[in-house]
Amino acid sequence: MLDSKKTNILLAIAGAAVLMAASPALAQETPAPAAAEATTAAPAAAPAEAPAPAAEDPGAVGGESHGKLTVTSMFMEADIVVQVVMIGLLLASIFSWALLLIKLFEFGALNGKTDRFLEAFRGARTIADMRRISTSDEFEGNPMADMAAAATEEIELSRSAGLNVAGEHRDSAVTRASSAVAAVQSGLGKRLSGGQQFLASVGSTGPFIGLFGTVYGIMNSFIGIANTNTTNLAVVAPGIAEALLATGIGLFAAIPAVIFYNYFNTRIASYGTRADGFQAELLNAISRQLDKGA
Repeated sequence: MLDSKKTNILLAIAGAAVLMAASPALAQETPAPAAAEATTAAPAAAPAEAPAPAAEDPGAVGGESHGKLTVTSMFMEADIVVQVVMIGLLLASIFSWALLLIKLFEFGALNGKTDRFLEAFRGARTIADMRRISTSDEFEGNPMADMAAAATEEIELSRSAGLNVAGEHRDSAVTRASSAVAAVQSGLGKRLSGGQQFLASVGSTGPFIGLFGTVYGIMNSFIGIANTNTTNLAVVAPGIAEALLATGIGLFAAIPAVIFYNYFNTRIASYGTRADGFQAELLNAISRQLDKGA
């Protein structure tokens, strides 16, 4: 009995010693689950730390990259049809400005020569003097000089035919001179309106030609939208801007052309009024000279 109790006490002491020896090992193995949990959490956090996918390039349309938009870059990247429209409108604009300069010089020279002719004409004392002045090289090509030359030539032809232009045939001679002046004057409008038809055509059709280029370009842009399956405005904006440039150039060509057309129409009408006044002055001068027997 005593031996049994001793045996139990020895077993209890041995068990306690085993437990005490095992405690450090258990303490070292306890963080293992936490480490396992950290290892498990790391893959879960990995997707959150993965680099974000590259954003869509807002300047790419149909695989092409658009840099900073400028008028030149928009023209170079536009469709060939839109480019042809732009080039045609730019050429029309250049011709309109060139025509402006040409006609400004033309009207300036015309009015200067007309002023000199009228000064010389009003100093004439006879029909022969009128004819000499109007047919001189100095005033060659001047519309009013041509009118005076036609009227005085008719008087001289009547006189050469033996008609008494200062007497019984005076009225008929003046009537024929008036008809000769009217014939010259009838071509005055056509003579001064050179280039007006071109300006009118550019002014009236320029915006519509530009609009055609815009419609064609926007149509291509929407086709690109369908092909790229994107509705991002930054992606499709360059193509639309290129198309709208055609309308801008159309207006750039048309607006000055309309202004030039109206301006020169006013100057042509003004010179026509001046020519009408000279016609009356010319016929009165011829009638006066005939009454004087000159």
